[in-house]
Amino acid sequence: MSKTLPSKTPLLDLAPTPEALRRLDDGQLRQFADELRQETIDAVAVTGGHLGAGLGVIELTVALHYIFDTPRDRLIWDVGHQAYPHKILTGRRDRIRTLRQVDGLSGFTKRAESEYDPFGAAHSSTSISAGLGMAVARDLDGRDNNVIAVIGDGAMSAGMAYEAMNNAGAMNSRLIVVLNDNDMSIAPPVGAMSAYLARLISGRTYRSIREIGKHLAHKLPKFFEERAARAEEYARGFWTGGTLFEELGFFYVGPIDGHNLDHLLPVLKNVRDAGAGPILVHVVTQKGKGYPPAEVSADKYHGVVKFDVATGAQAKAKSNAPQYTKVFGETLVREAEKDNRIVAVTAAMPSGTGIDIFQERFPARTFDVGIAEQHAVTFAAGLASEGYKPFCAIYSTFLQRGYDQVVHDVAIQKLPVRFAIDRAGFVGADGPTHAGAFDIVYLGCLPGFVLMAAADEAELVHMVATQVALDDAPSALRYPRGEGVGVEMPEHGVPLEIGKGRIVREGHKIALLSYGTRLAECLKAADELAALGLSTTVADARFAKPLDVDLVLRLAREHEVLITIEEGSVGGFGAYVLHALAEHGALDGHVKVRSMVLPDAFIDHDSPAAMYAKAGLDAAGIVTKVFEALGKDVAAETVKLA
Repeated sequence: MSKTLPSKTPLLDLAPTPEALRRLDDGQLRQFADELRQETIDAVAVTGGHLGAGLGVIELTVALHYIFDTPRDRLIWDVGHQAYPHKILTGRRDRIRTLRQVDGLSGFTKRAESEYDPFGAAHSSTSISAGLGMAVARDLDGRDNNVIAVIGDGAMSAGMAYEAMNNAGAMNSRLIVVLNDNDMSIAPPVGAMSAYLARLISGRTYRSIREIGKHLAHKLPKFFEERAARAEEYARGFWTGGTLFEELGFFYVGPIDGHNLDHLLPVLKNVRDAGAGPILVHVVTQKGKGYPPAEVSADKYHGVVKFDVATGAQAKAKSNAPQYTKVFGETLVREAEKDNRIVAVTAAMPSGTGIDIFQERFPARTFDVGIAEQHAVTFAAGLASEGYKPFCAIYSTFLQRGYDQVVHDVAIQKLPVRFAIDRAGFVGADGPTHAGAFDIVYLGCLPGFVLMAAADEAELVHMVATQVALDDAPSALRYPRGEGVGVEMPEHGVPLEIGKGRIVREGHKIALLSYGTRLAECLKAADELAALGLSTTVADARFAKPLDVDLVLRLAREHEVLITIEEGSVGGFGAYVLHALAEHGALDGHVKVRSMVLPDAFIDHDSPAAMYAKAGLDAAGIVTKVFEALGKDVAAETVKLA
């Protein structure tokens, strides 16, 4: 036992790693947790990020690292929103104020960042599957370390979590799952009695008695054996609420107060020493715990920008341009006021997608299905099959999780599900896990899909109206995170002609064909090119599929250079343009064609503007690409002109 230090000695300075933490006395952990909570608040106030979830697991983080031998024992955080205290505690405190900043710490767990991050996370509900894989690998190697997966109750709405639990229960692998219950009420209220029961049930004595009872029941006639097993199950279920998890093959412990270290430590120690088989520990916590503004408004403090610690006031955006997400939500409301067949579907992201705006106006026509993108897609397909007009609003990166359903349940059946794809392109501080890089490619290859990309917030309004009017095919509308460009907004949306683009500026030597919100950068590039003596046409494709082939052929025929620009990966819009040109023999002439896409790499977090600049998808990059196509050096030409 280590020597107890005066309570005012800063313990966080003395224990920068779990190894040092484990040298503290049990009685010092309350002070340590309080210091860790304050450090988390102070750091996120500087950087922005996910605050509420991390504050809710302060004590759990301390207890897990104190009881388990991390990093030898593998600790996996589902999603990663709650991992900031874990990062502070695992040797990264000196860099915590670089969180989500360029060249700084990731906002999620990341294998390349620390040995204490055994598995990268950002999308939810993966931890149990990964943990089971690690547990099986451990058993194959003959090792004896523990594997612990911490998963939130929200992530338990995804089917993948139950697939993993079912597999773990059937294999009887030694795996510990900690269910962090901070929202829904799964079990009876937490208090002294449930804490006592959790300690009792997690101990060896109870488990031994239970096994003796099972063996004794086997000696009885089958009639009595079955009823004895059922009685034991329901007795435990009555006290603990764990029947569901027991049915999946897990030994259930809980619920316990996730903020009470006197409850957490003995239970986790019992679980650590329990031996074979999968165990689920049900811990009840409060999002935003210990910071009053976050406690009373958990939704607003789930993800925050920089804020004032004293008041909780978050920094406000300086621009007056509307957010794309807000424009979508408000436009959908206006359309739904005219058409009662419009309904909205979201997968646990109502505010992130703007569906909360629709929900406030039409609660009975709004469906939040939880973190269940596969279900969301097929649920929307079912609505469409009955004549409704479902808008399925899912981030580009999350829609990947429901891809089979998009193919099988929507595309093949030609059901007019309207996909509203937020977070197209780079997303800034959330980095590569949340970047919408691939939807143009993975949807464009599907027969019958109509693909649109809004060039600005006004175009978004018209494209929502276009989707409303499109009743004979599935469609997808993509738009980025953040603010629009400040264009004049229409009073109402007007459906566009399917598959037709538009000329925004006429020229005769260079043609820039934009798909999405790079149009503003194309216009800036056109100004720079004009100053260098290169007359430039700027066109907005609007549709990737069906492609405006007539527009593409005209641009190729009338210009020396044709460049496509998009906020997506290789194989998308630019590939469709090249294919059309090749099919019509238009590549055999004088035109030089180039495609500008996102790099063939996963790009780490930075501001979106900086990320696009690095990718060469800003005005300067477009100008450079034009001169490369002409076989000239832009710097040399600028000097000549001067």
